[in-house]
Amino acid sequence: MKRYVVGGAVRDRLLGVPGGDVDWVVVGSTPEQMLAAGYRPVGRDFPVFLHPATGEEHALARTERKVGLGYHGFTFHADPSVTLEQDLARRDLTINAMAMDPASGEIVDPFGGRADLAARVLRHVSDAFAEDPVRILRLARLAARFHDFAVAPETVALMRRMVDAGEVDALVPERVWQELARGLMQARPSRMFDVLRACGALPVLLPEVERLWGVPQPELHHPEIDTGVHAMMVLDKAARLDAPLPVRWACLGHDLGKGTTPPEAWPRHVGHEARSVALVEAIDRRLKVPNDCHELAVLAAREHGHVHASGALGAAAVLRLLERCDALRRPQRFAQLLLACECDARGRTGFEHAPYPPRERLARALDVVRAVDTAAVAAAVGAPPAGPALGAAIRAARERALAEAGF
Repeated sequence: MKRYVVGGAVRDRLLGVPGGDVDWVVVGSTPEQMLAAGYRPVGRDFPVFLHPATGEEHALARTERKVGLGYHGFTFHADPSVTLEQDLARRDLTINAMAMDPASGEIVDPFGGRADLAARVLRHVSDAFAEDPVRILRLARLAARFHDFAVAPETVALMRRMVDAGEVDALVPERVWQELARGLMQARPSRMFDVLRACGALPVLLPEVERLWGVPQPELHHPEIDTGVHAMMVLDKAARLDAPLPVRWACLGHDLGKGTTPPEAWPRHVGHEARSVALVEAIDRRLKVPNDCHELAVLAAREHGHVHASGALGAAAVLRLLERCDALRRPQRFAQLLLACECDARGRTGFEHAPYPPRERLARALDVVRAVDTAAVAAAVGAPPAGPALGAAIRAARERALAEAGF
């Protein structure tokens, strides 16, 4: 039995970047031998075991064969005769198809992974790449992490053939969301969408986003003009500001309605907010997006224009905005909304480093409103301190506090 470190851990070690989990492959062993050595079995799809001391996953070397559409349509073969090179051959990219002997540090690189690392190229190992459509998403996500890597032209061509063959249509929503979410959290999320567009997968997975490219906006407010370009600038600004996933998802969806504006109305997009909300809700249902991401995306699509224009609002209008956003009960979500709006405002050509006063002003307004002593208001109203009269008195006190604070 021989163990090797494989995949991303080897890649990241060679790149000198921090890595995550370490994956191992075991050559020349059987499940019975693994159990006898104290390894614990996990998983049902293929033989994977947990190391008795470290808990790290160890998979028996295996080969795979495609038997149906999608990423579930595989059979595998694992026995002591499967070689390390055979196991590496089934992997997606050359830079992920390397192994390291933990005893000697020797790198096993049968497919030129080190050369592609040096050349900054993402290249498929073999045409077996086409057997798993999830690999398109994983490559796009990896491009968002290693954003200075180019995708080999032959790999783009292979992915396009996969899309044309309907492989992407077979992906289940949960897996699509999982890979999109991981890509959104990388250093340059726009690169993920560049790759998905280049191979034709984005119109299949997110047609609502694909429609944004080629749609103009008023140059006065959007010097970058193209709505798709703006969406990507907003996403990358969110990454630079280290925004959490709900904010990044909200940034992607905030202007989707502009993709449905009739061309004769261009470059204006009257009513795009309501259309954006409907599109966000449709995508979130389709991909089964988590509630925190869904709720913030809907809120940002509906309210980002009001937040941008809030500098001209007086006390009463500011209070109404806070109430619509449920800011008093959900202050953390409101803070995320303000961050998403800042990314939107600064995700424009020439505005990348501009200040965004609405974020600070509305955060201060919420502090003022939350500082109102509602118990004192209730005492002043008298018994019984309930019903519409109390609600009106609290609203009046909050509005008065805002006015006294200069709103």
